[in-house]
Order: sequence, then C-alpha cells, then structure tokens
Amino acid sequence: MTARPLVIAVDGPAAAGKGTLAKALAAKLGLPYLDTGLLYRAVARRMVNAGLDPAGDASAEAQALQQTDLARTDLRVPEIDRGASLVAAQPAVRAALLDRQRVFASETGAVVDGRDIGTVVFPDADVKFFITASPRTRALRRHRQVAGETPLEGSALEAAVSELVARDARDSSRETAPLIQAADAALIETDGLSAAEVLDKACEIVALRHTRR
Repeated sequence: MTARPLVIAVDGPAAAGKGTLAKALAAKLGLPYLDTGLLYRAVARRMVNAGLDPAGDASAEAQALQQTDLARTDLRVPEIDRGASLVAAQPAVRAALLDRQRVFASETGAVVDGRDIGTVVFPDADVKFFITASPRTRALRRHRQVAGETPLEGSALEAAVSELVARDARDSSRETAPLIQAADAALIETDGLSAAEVLDKACEIVALRHTRR
C-alpha cells in the first residue's frame, strides 16, 4: 500500500511568519509550496484593475483567475492587503478557489499556508501549525517587507498595528472559513524568534507527529 503524500498546513494571521516558515519547510522536506493568500490577492488585484470594489461580488474574477495573475509583482501592497481580506470573506470566492488548492497537493503532497488550511482546505493534513506573533511585531515585519530598514515609528507604527488588528478581526469573524486555530494544530509564537529558530521548532514537530501516522 502506497503512503499518501505528506500535506502540512500552516495557518496564522498576516505577517506572523507563516509564509517564511512554509517556504523554508517545503525546501527542507522537498515538497511543493502553495501560498493560498496569493490566490486571494490576485483576485483582489483583478477587481481593482477592473475598477471594481473588492467588497463587491468577486466570484467571476476568482473563476477567471490565471497562472499569470499569480506572477504579478504588485500583489503585496496596502491596497491589495485590504482587498484580499474583503474578497476572502466571500463564500463564492472561497468555493471557486477550494478545488484549486486541494488539487495542488493531491498527487505530490505540499506545504500549504493560509488562514483556513488546517480547518477547511485540508482538515486531515498530516501536520498542522498555527503561527502567530503580537500585532506590533507583525506590523514591523510587514513594513520591512515593503520598505526595507526604513524605520517605522510613532503614529505610523500605531496606524500599521491598528490595520493589522482590524484585519485580524475581519478574518476571524467572517462566517465562511474564519481564521481560527485548528484543535490539533501546533501553536508557534514567533515573537523574539529568528526564522531559523522557528524552522527548527517546526521540523521537530513534523518529525514527531508524522512518524505517529
């Protein structure tokens, strides 16, 4: 009997470090990597480029999503941060993208990151993680992703923290596939940890949990 492919689910709020971990974990284990948040960002970008409000019905844009949409270089900007959260709250959009996510990992396995991977997309994932950090830490990380080492201080920092807290509230309170920690997910808080330290922790958990299956 052939063992089914290894699927690892990595969930958590924005800028907690889940993408960094998922990519590193995929490379370490020789698995494909899927950033599901990129799908919603690409849908939001299609809406914005068409002159449409991302809060409106985005199901047609989700169904029309192409691989070229995912390769765009303008998906990680503040306007699309907000838009992705709005389109991701729509049940029709999530339904349109669900099979795409599942098919990706069905044959070869994968490390998949997002906000509902362990609860909705792959509830039977072999290993699940929930990665989190304080809003302040996450705001500083997100700023470094966009602006490098340019300082983020004072009112600008507070505004960035407030935006992340607001996004957490939207993602956690939506009716469809809310951001929650799966009951069997390993929690890793990344405040004060380097990316290498987080990876080491995750690898220990994968080794322990996967050998039990």
